[in-house]
Amino acid sequence: MAHYAVSVKPPPVTPSPAATLVLVRDRPGETIEILLMQRHQASKFAAGDFAFPGGKLEADDNPSDAEAWCAALPLPGPARARSLAEAAAHVLDLTVSPEAAPGYWIGAIRETFEEVGLLLARDAMGVEPRLDHPRFADYRRACQEDNRAFWAMVRAEKFTLATDRLVYFAHWITPDDQPYRFDTRFFAASAPIGQEAVRDDREAIDLRWLAPEAALQALERREISLRTPTAKNLALFVGARSTAEALARLRGRRVRTIQPRIVVESGVRRVILPDDVADV
Repeated sequence: MAHYAVSVKPPPVTPSPAATLVLVRDRPGETIEILLMQRHQASKFAAGDFAFPGGKLEADDNPSDAEAWCAALPLPGPARARSLAEAAAHVLDLTVSPEAAPGYWIGAIRETFEEVGLLLARDAMGVEPRLDHPRFADYRRACQEDNRAFWAMVRAEKFTLATDRLVYFAHWITPDDQPYRFDTRFFAASAPIGQEAVRDDREAIDLRWLAPEAALQALERREISLRTPTAKNLALFVGARSTAEALARLRGRRVRTIQPRIVVESGVRRVILPDDVADV
């Protein structure tokens, strides 16, 4: 009697919660530019690709006293919230573990500080901090070694994280068949004034401020590589003449959860988005 081996497809990897931040600034000529960082070639995910700063959320991103150190989130229309967690969960439409919702804002700010050295915060006087004192380089190195050091800095400097400046505008989930998967919320904000982006040479090996149109053209010429979510979200900024205009476009935008599929046809890998009509 013949016996045949049956191939059982393993279940998809559970995606890790993640957040990323699109930093926008005005440039001469009535246009904008956006910060893109090139991920290290040794990265397990998106190695060598250009992306927005961000990454996986950490358990320490949302401590019990987070609300005391974060600006209140603006809510659309007449909506009101009793707490930071309630407001964040409302914005994200997060019904599972809503108390974890502020971690997306905080994680985006922390990862941006670690990877590109920009900090969205205000000091005790309500002013954006300048980070040219050597202690901030020390803080950054400490954060890269242990993410809990981020909160040590916030408390020591009496900072208020500028969570109110982040505009939530997109939600992407990595395809089922990928070994590393992320459930990523995308935010946008104006870049801090008086701070300089500096790569960390650990996760970010190159930094470029590019107009969204220029970034997409560089992709077409194969001068840079962008993953599909990065390219699609860059397209939302095309044509914006100022940071204010770009962010106004995103406020109140209906956010759909987008989970692409990957298909391979004749050896060619293709990304299928929900709006595509290809019959696969």
